[in-house]
Amino acid sequence: METLAQLADTEEYRDHLSTVDESGKRIWVYPKKPRGAFYNKRLLFSVFLLSLFFVTPFIQYHGRPLFLFNIFERKFVFFGTLFMPQDFHLVALGLITFFVFVILFTVVFGRLWCGWACPQTLFMEIVFRRIEYWIEGDANQQRKLNQQPWNQEKILKKGTKFTVFGIISVLIAHTAMAYLVGMDTVIKLVTHSPSHNWAGFIGLVAFTVVFFGVFTYLREQACIAICPYGRLQGVLLGKDSIVIAYDYVRGEPRGKLKRKENKLADEHLTLNDFIKPQGDCIDCKLCVQVCPTGIDIRNGTQLECVNCTACIDACDEVMDKIEKPRGLIRYASFNNIANSQAFKFTPRIIAYSMVLVALLSLDAFLLLNREPLHATMLKVRGTLYQEMPNGNVANMYEVNLVNKTDQPIIITDFKIANKKGGNAKIAGNQVVVKGGESTTAVVVVELPKNQLDGIKTKVNIDIWSGSKKMTTKTVNFLGDKE
Repeated sequence: METLAQLADTEEYRDHLSTVDESGKRIWVYPKKPRGAFYNKRLLFSVFLLSLFFVTPFIQYHGRPLFLFNIFERKFVFFGTLFMPQDFHLVALGLITFFVFVILFTVVFGRLWCGWACPQTLFMEIVFRRIEYWIEGDANQQRKLNQQPWNQEKILKKGTKFTVFGIISVLIAHTAMAYLVGMDTVIKLVTHSPSHNWAGFIGLVAFTVVFFGVFTYLREQACIAICPYGRLQGVLLGKDSIVIAYDYVRGEPRGKLKRKENKLADEHLTLNDFIKPQGDCIDCKLCVQVCPTGIDIRNGTQLECVNCTACIDACDEVMDKIEKPRGLIRYASFNNIANSQAFKFTPRIIAYSMVLVALLSLDAFLLLNREPLHATMLKVRGTLYQEMPNGNVANMYEVNLVNKTDQPIIITDFKIANKKGGNAKIAGNQVVVKGGESTTAVVVVELPKNQLDGIKTKVNIDIWSGSKKMTTKTVNFLGDKE
């Protein structure tokens, strides 16, 4: 029987983070360099995503960036389509739809996003970590380098690494800034003196410092302790969620390969000269050594696991060597391993799917019926109604017009829709609203007294551009019927 100490040891991982010791001091993680089929696929996919990240700010569509998240000027561009603050309901609904999609995706596929598409993982594991392997060597060499005193070798390697890290951080910062203010503005920041735009310059410096600090010092702590998405796993994952899992049914009881008693150490040994454990796991701990967050996947699903597949590749390589089937660590659900059940659609998955379809349908409807012109009509401050020589009552309104398209819109007429005998006149022959900009105009609305409902009358006013009605606004018209 297992002793209490042994049982406690198997559950120890639940009591503390793998990267923090008993005194609260950080344990630095030195993962072995990963290799294998999954890593090669992730590498190709990461190169594709990183290329998109760096190239997209240069892509223009109808004279606008493909994507722009200008929170400073409150302008947002998605696939070349401009969204203004007046479209906030669309942006909010889009974010809600995105969060529901993330929930559904996590319920089904676990933390797949973190391992394959998260920017933190892409840059850390595919860019910065590979540079570190290239300059300082594999895990043991890095550990040895950090433990040795500062000498010429350590200064040269550390200096080279931090210099390269700094250059890449600058590139990432400038690209990230381009998504906020546009590539044209970033180019101006680079080609002009900082005194021309101190706010932009300070922003670039701050971005660079943050990225350098995250990828040089924080590293896996960003995923373990900071990222809220990892915390969501505790409430989103279920027994049918597909995660990276250790097949304990097949792997246990684990044990190391032991040489048969009649074989000497200096003899030429083959796999048949070893006693194999009852389970397929030979406790080589390579899955732990390659993990970038320092966990043991054999303990089960853990919040620290970012689904990077490094443990799958390491285990598959060992299984090949000991002539066992691959897949001891693989993408699987708890029910798939414990009960040999295939993936199935649970009521929770179906419910989330229905909500997502409904939100997507609403998004599509609102986008297809999105008005190109947003108008706000308010009475000019400090003015009352006036009685005209012809007996009509006149109100003066200030109209704010926002063009949500790329092309200029010429406002030619305002027409009263629900009252007869009245008219609306623009102060000037027409109003031109440039693409993506706003302007104001003054409109005088007249109504006969017999069309008034009382001291306050609801009037619908159509705004026209040539022969096309752009939008309709309802205003309060003040006037006395007597």
